[in-house]
Amino acid sequence: MYAYIAYRVGHVQDTEDLTAETFLQVVTSLRSFQYRGPGSFTAWLFRIAYHRVADYYRAQRGDRWIALEDLAEVSSDGLTPEGMIEQGERFARVRQLIRTLSPRRQEIVTLKFYGGLRNQEIAEVLGLDERTIAAHLSRALADLEIRTPHYADS
Repeated sequence: MYAYIAYRVGHVQDTEDLTAETFLQVVTSLRSFQYRGPGSFTAWLFRIAYHRVADYYRAQRGDRWIALEDLAEVSSDGLTPEGMIEQGERFARVRQLIRTLSPRRQEIVTLKFYGGLRNQEIAEVLGLDERTIAAHLSRALADLEIRTPHYADS
């Protein structure tokens, strides 16, 4: 959940605040949750986070992403300084590639790889058919593959 929100909103403080707000809303709305099978709670949880992020953007009226200096706080446990720099560069490149996708595909890729959701759960979060999610994901990965340079082994 934290990685998904961090990728979507920006600075660590905003991520922490939105994560806390998401879980507060989960606790206060728990009675409205309806079990619909395996993964339905996760989808419900991420749907709340998705809406909290949308509210954040409406309030901010801007496009904020994780700054490189905040990246170390998000996911640098156990890395050397050189490893942190390499990880930061890879993260920035992946983020840059993802931003070349359509907004719908960006959200699907973000939920899949930063949120760790299954296609069925993504479909529930976004209110789409699971086959539509699979098609968007497949095309997004193909688009990312095309945009990624390949280097021959020397």
